[in-house]
Amino acid sequence: MQFDNFSIRPLTLDDLEAYFQMVEKNRSRLEDFFTGTVSRTKTLGDTQEFISEMAQRAIDKTYFAYLIIDDTDNSIIGFMDLKNLDWNIPKSEMGVYVDEDYASKGLTTKAFRLFCEFCFEEYKFKKLFLRTHPTNLAARKIAEKCGFEVEGIIKRDYKTTSGEIIDLVYYGRLS
Repeated sequence: MQFDNFSIRPLTLDDLEAYFQMVEKNRSRLEDFFTGTVSRTKTLGDTQEFISEMAQRAIDKTYFAYLIIDDTDNSIIGFMDLKNLDWNIPKSEMGVYVDEDYASKGLTTKAFRLFCEFCFEEYKFKKLFLRTHPTNLAARKIAEKCGFEVEGIIKRDYKTTSGEIIDLVYYGRLS
């Protein structure tokens, strides 16, 4: 998938060092809402194991990890994933984050919109959804610009890295 000077492609073990560095650089921004990523990427060895597990889960069709690449220098500048897949519906939860240097420039919205279309076409999902904290205005704006609608607030639905259990806004988009 390509747009402007960027591309979206699956994460592979070849991305180990660059992925680790991108997460490390953005760790404090990711801490509360990407708890799995933060807890599983503390060292390069941890990250290698984490990527290997994600690759196996892709083979098992239970999880898919993708990267956003800046094609001008081939750097990893973002991550998107499909999780909590339900092939009976079929539907998937989506997640996204970008490097702090690329945030608030419209790039995430373009990438996410393209990724949504890919997911509907490639995986034949009937529904995509995401959950975000009510105060995460950037994520909410991206969701709404990409055609997602608020379906409700799920009370006490997520435990942050610090252990706080919080409410989340649930967004959905139909194919």
